[in-house]
Amino acid sequence: MKKIIALLLLTVTSGYSQELNLPVFTQYLADNHFVISPTFAGIGDNLKIRANGLTQWVGIKDAPENQSVYADFRIADRSGVGVSFYNDSNGNTRQTGAKFSFAHHLILDYYSKQYLSFGISYNINNFRIDINNFNTTYEIPVIDPSITDNRSNSNNNFDVGALYRNKAFYFSFNASNILTKNIDKYMGVEPSLLLNYQIYSGYVFKSPTNSRVEYEPSVYYQLFASDKRSSTDVNIKYRHFNKYDDYYWAGISYRFLNDQLLKPLNVGPMLGFKKSNFYFGYSYQITLNQLAVFNTGTHVVTIGLDFLAGISNCPCTQSPVHD
Repeated sequence: MKKIIALLLLTVTSGYSQELNLPVFTQYLADNHFVISPTFAGIGDNLKIRANGLTQWVGIKDAPENQSVYADFRIADRSGVGVSFYNDSNGNTRQTGAKFSFAHHLILDYYSKQYLSFGISYNINNFRIDINNFNTTYEIPVIDPSITDNRSNSNNNFDVGALYRNKAFYFSFNASNILTKNIDKYMGVEPSLLLNYQIYSGYVFKSPTNSRVEYEPSVYYQLFASDKRSSTDVNIKYRHFNKYDDYYWAGISYRFLNDQLLKPLNVGPMLGFKKSNFYFGYSYQITLNQLAVFNTGTHVVTIGLDFLAGISNCPCTQSPVHD
């Protein structure tokens, strides 16, 4: 009975967050802050592409899986654009979507390196129920005859955000899915308020004993407007560069619900490297809540390419990360 309840909670929680299209686990920590907010689009001196593959709760049948691609690049001196696509499966639900983003970066103070950025994303989400695997059971001997095809629906929404940078410090505020969802066809069963808020802040500083070493502590906070649920990630990353500006990195992330500080949802190591224009990252998250007895954790793999490297004519599009 406990297993059934746990799997039910797993499905409901993941299904709700699925449509919100939030960054999953540690994808945003793979040197790709654009996953967090459109305000990061165009910060850097190249076209940055990151492809992510996530397998969640390994060991549970039909557990969520997600594949996504993010790309952003600078246009002109103070603006950037980005695009992302994702495919998500969770049991018999299938979801695909895309985001198209624009960001503009301003110089608050040239000499103290203070910058302010604004961003906006247009989101389109397609949700589908796959009935191919629907089977009769002892409790349900006959499938509802009204279900004759895969049910699908599309909706549109927007994200907006602001980003403040001061030298190697950054603070980002983002509001996702700011429009209320039309739920007429669901007879009020589906949530109409998908709005959620995200704060992401961190600092990149060099080791006092080795100029080729960087540390990046960061915090990621998210709040769901509908039921006031909130969670926090506490992260730390280490980077070591060589004389060619290639580097390897390692880190760890700790995620918890904000009313359960000492009861983490998951915790796990991360590692990766950047060689020339190729990037690789891997994260393993250990589940520490009641679902831990049913799965062996979550795996995230990131592969990236950086193209068209060039020196920015404006410091407001330069990244605080030494890459």
